[in-house]
Amino acid sequence: MKNTFGSSVCVTLFGESHGPAVGAVVDGLAPGIQADMEFIRHQLSLRRPYGRISTPRVEVDDFEILSGVFNGKTTGTPLCIVIRNTDTKSRDYEATRALARPGHADFTAYEKYHGFEDPRGGGHFSGRITAALTAAGAVALTALRIKGIAIGTHIASCGGIKDRTFSELETDIRRLNEMPFAVLDEDAGEKMKEVIAAAAEDGDSVGGVLETAVTGVPAGIGEPWFDTVEGLLAHGLFSVPGIKGVQFGAGFDLADSRGSIFNDPFCMEGDCIKTRGNNNGGVNGGISNGMPIVFRCAVKPTPSIFREQGTVDFMERKDAQIRLSGRHDPAIIHRARVVVDSVTALVLCDLLAQRFGTDWLGGMQ
Repeated sequence: MKNTFGSSVCVTLFGESHGPAVGAVVDGLAPGIQADMEFIRHQLSLRRPYGRISTPRVEVDDFEILSGVFNGKTTGTPLCIVIRNTDTKSRDYEATRALARPGHADFTAYEKYHGFEDPRGGGHFSGRITAALTAAGAVALTALRIKGIAIGTHIASCGGIKDRTFSELETDIRRLNEMPFAVLDEDAGEKMKEVIAAAAEDGDSVGGVLETAVTGVPAGIGEPWFDTVEGLLAHGLFSVPGIKGVQFGAGFDLADSRGSIFNDPFCMEGDCIKTRGNNNGGVNGGISNGMPIVFRCAVKPTPSIFREQGTVDFMERKDAQIRLSGRHDPAIIHRARVVVDSVTALVLCDLLAQRFGTDWLGGMQ
């Protein structure tokens, strides 16, 4: 699927869950960005299944860059990354071809593509496709890091267990970006894992909330009215499977309060203009104000569960029952967080290119 976040960076995702490969083409990246192979591998490792709280399907995620990189740097022409699928079991889906799995895109894909879609493992709508998005996002993250922009996401809550909030942002972000299960409070993380494991034992699943912080974004980024910081980030974030809500700053939490509470008073810190709070999440009027950009994403419980559920046979047009088999995640939130970082990086590259020009991200003034 092709997505132009704004006016500069265009991302096309291709492949299916049980096809030969998945991949991404990114057009509009600046020339001269380092393609750090080890960092791409690291980012892909954060998306992989994690112990008994994830699917038993474990892909190697060896990637190949087919174009857009020469001598270790981006060329400025379309970047194409391919990741082969090596651990597929398509027979798991043969018996349920015509049954709409609750919470999945089986029925909607059938209606859109008139039955010609690849249904195995969710086909093009599978979370497997996010491997390519993660690899492409790693290149964008490298470009931003050189400009002093850092992105980090933690599991703010999962299955009713809450993590602590961000405190020392730079330190917290560095820690999170090395963790396979990204939490700021390790005790809370262990309790979350227990909740996920318990849901798996029951043939069920859990969801939660991710919280992301971005530091180092200068004031003045964003294009009113339709290419705002919030608008483009939300556009990208809703492409991540399982995300059903996005909140910037205090958002829904303080929507019922008064302006005297929600407002962030401005103040001077030396020569810098800051705000005393950050209820607006670093954005005013759709434009970055120089404070950390903070947002939360609601990640629904994994729709693939091992309980009998009511559904329909969409080919025969009749009611039916379904009980899934195969390999599925009891929670995807811990794997989705690196995808959120990747999408955020790609969107920010687009916003920064709109403001400063494409070459700025490649280090050329």
